[in-house]
Amino acid sequence: MSVAVLGASGGTVAVAPASGETRVAPADGFAPAGFDPAELQSAMDGIHSAGMPGVYAEVRDAGQVWRGASGVADLETGRPVRPDMRQRVGSITKAFTAAAVLQQVEKGRIGLDAPIGHYLPKLVPGDRGREITVRMLLNHTSGLAEYLTYAFPSLAKYPSLPDMSPKSLDDNRFRRFRPTELIRMGVAAPATGKPGGTPGVYSNTNYLLLGELLEQVTGTTAEQYITQNVIKRAGLRHTEFPAGPRIKGPHPRMYEAFFGLIDPPRDYSVYDMSWVGVSASLVSTMEDLNRFYDGLLAGKIVKRSSLAQMQRTVPVISQTGQKIDYGLGLEVRTTDCGTFWGNEGSAWGAATASWTRADGKRQMSVAMNLVRWNKPDSSGKPQPHAIDDALSAFFRQALCGHGDA
Repeated sequence: MSVAVLGASGGTVAVAPASGETRVAPADGFAPAGFDPAELQSAMDGIHSAGMPGVYAEVRDAGQVWRGASGVADLETGRPVRPDMRQRVGSITKAFTAAAVLQQVEKGRIGLDAPIGHYLPKLVPGDRGREITVRMLLNHTSGLAEYLTYAFPSLAKYPSLPDMSPKSLDDNRFRRFRPTELIRMGVAAPATGKPGGTPGVYSNTNYLLLGELLEQVTGTTAEQYITQNVIKRAGLRHTEFPAGPRIKGPHPRMYEAFFGLIDPPRDYSVYDMSWVGVSASLVSTMEDLNRFYDGLLAGKIVKRSSLAQMQRTVPVISQTGQKIDYGLGLEVRTTDCGTFWGNEGSAWGAATASWTRADGKRQMSVAMNLVRWNKPDSSGKPQPHAIDDALSAFFRQALCGHGDA
């Protein structure tokens, strides 16, 4: 999930004993040349030492693979985190959903610039249904508001943190939301802009509508369609939509601090993810995420022409208030070592980032089990934390192979 307060990172925890694993898995017998395993592990250990309970990643360079982990998956038992663990990947899910929609565009069942009201007139009625297109949902320029502060009312007073409480998080732990219930919250809320206007405003309402659109044109649930035609096509073995509140397979506990509002941070690894559905509920591994983006950028999941549409970006205000360049389910980042495509996402207690260079040769996927660690000052503004600097250092090593990017 990437949602305002709900999608930023933040919080402080006691540092647990370090426990890491580094494995270099060269392809075709060649030694890795694009990264230094020791430097990567050192940078990852720095994230843990700065206060992150557990962090794990996979970095690829021209077929060479490094997998590493540092810290613990469980603060109570000290169980070590491992690089092959599963993770709730939040809004990275949107790239999967967008790819599924583009597949249906290729088949002629969905018009990219057709009005959403043509397909779902009851969910987006009237002028907005006629003005908002499928493309606008995909790139967050629909003007439809975020529903999350209505689904989680105790968080609605952000950024006035003293007036908030985590009550909604606990109340909704096992609540089963219907997508249409959440969509109606977003559609009924005041619009964030005119359809097609820029900058767009990031909203999970858009992607729940795309899930309903997929169901309408395919005759199956969006989750089933994405599983069969995106996840399996990409050859992913450990990626799935959760059937219930628990994650199958090895995974860390996931600690939510909510800018110091929850102290000590609380474990939300058991949680019904119907509150975000096909917008942000996927469970995956770092290996699978790298495999997915490799296949997507290579034209193996959607056609090259569809990928070109996905990479047409517009300015969008993220839910942390930053301006990002967002396409159709993809975000772009420019560094001094190349242009990277991917996404970042969070769920309660879990944060994930996955970036692939435009040429497909350099990839990084990283997972953490603590979010929103930045405690606020007297004005309510989250303050910098040592984890922030440590993360930046790791990203520089993982994406560019040095600390100066």
